[in-house]
Amino acid sequence: MTYQFGVATDGGLDAYPTLRNDVPVAPFSLNFGNKTYRTQDLTREELYRELETNPTHPTSSQPSPQEWLEAFRRAEAVSGSKNVLAVTISSGLSGSRNAAEQAASMAPDLRVTIHNSMTLSGAQAFQVHAAQTASENGETLQTALNWMKTISGETELYFTIETLEYLRRGGRIGRVAATLGGLLNLKPVITVDKSSGTYINVGRARSYSGGIEAVLKQVDRQFGQNAPLRAGLLYGSVKEDTDLARTLLEAQHPLLWSGEAGVNPVLNVHTGPRTVGVAAAPGPWPWER
Repeated sequence: MTYQFGVATDGGLDAYPTLRNDVPVAPFSLNFGNKTYRTQDLTREELYRELETNPTHPTSSQPSPQEWLEAFRRAEAVSGSKNVLAVTISSGLSGSRNAAEQAASMAPDLRVTIHNSMTLSGAQAFQVHAAQTASENGETLQTALNWMKTISGETELYFTIETLEYLRRGGRIGRVAATLGGLLNLKPVITVDKSSGTYINVGRARSYSGGIEAVLKQVDRQFGQNAPLRAGLLYGSVKEDTDLARTLLEAQHPLLWSGEAGVNPVLNVHTGPRTVGVAAAPGPWPWER
């Protein structure tokens, strides 16, 4: 297959098996005291064991410029092109974009374009899918950027978590806790603000199952009942949590595409093991319109 350009992304991605998400990844790392794991070196099950048994709460690290450079080179090798499109996690949540820019300066023979997704997880996966689809379909890099811009504007990512403890430990609780008024027993509905690319709270519930229902009510509010959707479900330690989410989605919306993905270990450290979410967008993909 001939590609127009290579695509790379970072560890902010939660990949869906049925989307074109199989691209080179500059991994994030988890640090448990003096033990460090790269994203691909730690399964979610191993993460949960570490969280239960390791007294040190882990910190996460963005990809290094060298790791981004390795991803660029893999993208070049796969595509056969010196043009590389890098899709990064929101710059409001990580310094990964800065590392990608440093890596680009280390490879003067490559023509690297860096796209800040302003989101993460399943919503980032939608944009990676658009980039790779454009490349595989013989479209220009500018077309890929246009498709990603469209997807960015219309996609919403909502998730709830069983406990705020892990956001607190990771220092990312800020605006979420503030809007909950300090009532840490409540289950928040969290999204990523499109202007700042940071977490904000848009809803709350008194129970975890109520939080899942609140996530789907937010989807209904955003897109309107009966709107056809593309929906990527996300889960943490309990895959069955998506069963309720899917039931609620299918009761209100025709699903033009749907998939499920486990939250990757680095993101799961901040949400806590038990979480469920959905990346949703209206109508067909831009290239299908």
